[in-house]
Amino acid sequence: MSKQQRYSDLLVLLSTYAYEYYVLDNPTVSDAVYDALIREIKSIEAAYPEIISPESPTQRVLATPLDGFEKVEHSEPMISLNDVFDRQEVEEWLKRTEKLLPNRSHEFFCDIKMDGLGVALVYQDGVFNKAITRGDSRIGEDVTQNILTIKNVPYKLRTAQGCERFLVGRTEIRGEVVMYKKDFEVLNRKREEQGLPTFANPRNLAAGTIRQLDPKLVAERPLAFRAYDILRQDPSEVLTNASAYELIRSMGIVANTQAEVFTTLDQVMHFVDDWEQKRHDLPFNTDGLVIKINDRETYRELGSVGKNPRGAVAYKYPAEEATTVVRDIVISIGRTGAATPVAVFDPVVVAGTTVKHASLHNADEIARKDIRIGDTVVIFKAGDIIPQVERVVIELRPKTAKTFIYTTELAKQFPDLEFERPEGEAVYRVKGSSGPLMLKRALEHFASRGALDIDGLGEKNVIALVDAGLVNDLADIYAITKEQLLQIERFAELSADNLIKAIADKKTPPLARFLFGLGIRHVGAQTAIDLAMTFKRLDTIGSASYEDLRAVNGVGAIVADSIVLWFDESDNQDVLAKFRRLGVWPADVEHVGGPLSGKSFVITGSLKSMGRDMAAEKIRALGGTFQTSVAKGTTYLVMGEKAGASKADKARKLGTSVIDEQELISILDKI
Repeated sequence: MSKQQRYSDLLVLLSTYAYEYYVLDNPTVSDAVYDALIREIKSIEAAYPEIISPESPTQRVLATPLDGFEKVEHSEPMISLNDVFDRQEVEEWLKRTEKLLPNRSHEFFCDIKMDGLGVALVYQDGVFNKAITRGDSRIGEDVTQNILTIKNVPYKLRTAQGCERFLVGRTEIRGEVVMYKKDFEVLNRKREEQGLPTFANPRNLAAGTIRQLDPKLVAERPLAFRAYDILRQDPSEVLTNASAYELIRSMGIVANTQAEVFTTLDQVMHFVDDWEQKRHDLPFNTDGLVIKINDRETYRELGSVGKNPRGAVAYKYPAEEATTVVRDIVISIGRTGAATPVAVFDPVVVAGTTVKHASLHNADEIARKDIRIGDTVVIFKAGDIIPQVERVVIELRPKTAKTFIYTTELAKQFPDLEFERPEGEAVYRVKGSSGPLMLKRALEHFASRGALDIDGLGEKNVIALVDAGLVNDLADIYAITKEQLLQIERFAELSADNLIKAIADKKTPPLARFLFGLGIRHVGAQTAIDLAMTFKRLDTIGSASYEDLRAVNGVGAIVADSIVLWFDESDNQDVLAKFRRLGVWPADVEHVGGPLSGKSFVITGSLKSMGRDMAAEKIRALGGTFQTSVAKGTTYLVMGEKAGASKADKARKLGTSVIDEQELISILDKI
């Protein structure tokens, strides 16, 4: 037998063994035998490099790191599902489907919802061609080289009876990249032994690994792919979701074996309840189940609402709970000076994520729950996302538990700051805006992307400038010289030149960005835009009365008070005066007339064709007004995807025209 033939036979045999191991979970040879055959493959390739096949397991890892990931448009959006949390919500979903398609009986396809990274594998004529992440559902990233390193992703689809047509043309397999719990634990144990920090949870590690630019690093981590759907140009080739799983497995790709088909809601809910208890025994993490209409033609007929199909829902289990011990309570100071208490506790895994701290919100919350340092507390994750302290286990409170006296701790943790608690508020705030900590926060915000967007003035450089005494207020950055920067260890000739230029380029920023950058409490990016479009000049805003400000759409009593107080503060006036002396002042907003003059728009939900900010810019460029909420006199409410009903109801009561995205595009395009 020639080496070429031997090599080809080995590739076929190894592909069969991989299918038995990963898909059938029934290996017919030991790991030692498999490894021996791999070694033989390598020896043949070393001697005859001209016969190396891309199908070889040795060719799955790219030799050099990638420069980046290309953006790729999905053939069909990788949709997300609406969440349901109990039987009543499942029943309501069924009623909606019955209303759309009356007098039809349905089969329900139910499967475990995997907690991983959504990826689409594209096979062309049965050969692996491309892998694309979910991204924003419409456009993902090309991660082909990284997915190739995953051992249970076949280079070629298997030829099996009934699957022949799927080996011709384009076949797309969608699924999740996961890391099994046992592999995650082994990996973390090794890192502990090496003195390295451990990873937080399998899902984040899997997602982060796939986005690594070096495929060699990806290959070192034990990832797996589990499929849940198959797409073809002719949808009729796959009749049901259940048959899709059968096809996927037949072609050599893993799909969950826990999936089942049911004919009644009672059967579905029994499946839901059963897996709520058994899910912890699964090899991967999950937070719920997927319930789909099994017949795919019916599924397509039901259509979608925004990004969510009407023919499926995701059943989410209640947030998990765990207990841990509070070791400390520290106070974090935010950009606006709000002092937020944070509980620091022994690491604990909740809903598959390692949690080490949680916000306690304010002094009243600590007092209400009587949380003390040393207490055993119950931690839960709201929506499996945000860790919360639910309650104290009083029975386990030690005699040494320390009561947290908020005002004492503020003085202890921040001796250089003064705090006050405004009347009617639960939060303590820094009094005034003095002190290096608040200055650093304020300067980071001023230079941030949403404000002046000063390149090179990130957190570390801000800290360096303040600590060096070069900056005592926001305006001081415009007085910094190159010579001063070169005295700081972080800066060399090029970096100093770049920062000086970046700051100088922002001496005449747009009014809205400058106003937002000032950090006036309650004035967010949209409110700053509304103020700029109304008053046109910073001086006019600064001299505006409470009543003038309240007349601006979206500016309530609290916001108006905050603006008036900020401009009345002598320290703030001094900073504005310094800006003027240094030649820094926001550009006036020119009066914009146009075909949409006198028309006002509110957008709720998300748009497919453009982001909300882009839509707002187009409306303003044509002379229209973009608002954040529906008010008397609002001309149009644009209903995007996932739009809530409350704004639509309010719009109809106020006589505002309710339109969809296509009607908005039509209005903009006609002008």
